[in-house]
Amino acid sequence: MNEFKRHRRLRTSAAMRALVRETQLSTDDLIYPIFVIEGENVRREVPSMPGVYQVSLEHLSEEMDKLVELGIRSVLLFGIPKEKDEQGTQAYCETGIVQQALRKIKQEFPELITIADTCLCEYTSHGHCGVIHDGDVDNDASLPLHVETAISQAKAGADIIAPSNMMDGFVAAIREGLDNAGFKHIPIMSYAVKYASAYYGPFRDAADSTPQFGDRKTYQMDPSNRMEAFREAASDMEEGADFLIVKPAMSYLDIMREVKDRFNAPLVAYNVSGEYSMVKAAAQNGWINERELVMEKLTSMKRAGADLIVTYFAKDVAKWLKEE
Repeated sequence: MNEFKRHRRLRTSAAMRALVRETQLSTDDLIYPIFVIEGENVRREVPSMPGVYQVSLEHLSEEMDKLVELGIRSVLLFGIPKEKDEQGTQAYCETGIVQQALRKIKQEFPELITIADTCLCEYTSHGHCGVIHDGDVDNDASLPLHVETAISQAKAGADIIAPSNMMDGFVAAIREGLDNAGFKHIPIMSYAVKYASAYYGPFRDAADSTPQFGDRKTYQMDPSNRMEAFREAASDMEEGADFLIVKPAMSYLDIMREVKDRFNAPLVAYNVSGEYSMVKAAAQNGWINERELVMEKLTSMKRAGADLIVTYFAKDVAKWLKEE
């Protein structure tokens, strides 16, 4: 019999498998999204996202304490205002809910990395990510509002600005605005590759950001397109992005791998709400082993090239990693 390769030699025990493991998932890789809502004494579970809550400022410290205890060092903040208007003015208001949350976190938990989602969709009455003219989002008219939002977030203590609006030129505009306002040291984590995805549904419940008309397909990417992703990422890198996000993660691991291979910047996978809710629903029905499936999913993102992962599973994963 001809000699053949004995690949199973490196799988003979748990210790052996750990010794040769190529991809490692760490608590340091995790970014936890938080939905901060205006109001008093609010801690409201999102119906489509079990275990995820909208929290008012009174409950924010409690939430941060849990994260610090688990070893999670980074949070991504989304705001839900009481009042919305066509211009999304609460997004860049000095006393806006995200600005208040940023100040509170930096005062009480200065060691945490605070990342501010920079968009208008949670703040506009129409639910779109910019200013509406003639029934569509006006790209160039929207940019100054995103710049103003980024500057207000930086002033409030954001360590990283994460613009998610997908307007052309948004990184260049925000970089120039931050620099001119004295924030040259603040990095931009760009939602460079953001597809118009059906996986975002539960997030829109959590952030109260469902478009009131139409959809976001004129500014978010067509899921069928691959090369377009690299054009988007290249533009953002040229304009001054410091991190690149691929969103969603699971259905776009091929894109993630190629973005990592093509661009020399930290890559962030966004494990989005729909991916979270599907797993939770299946787990609640007893159809899957939630822990094993989640760890496999997030490891696949790391294997595909992600340096960091935004995930609603962050607290669960941190607990599981401590138990290993």
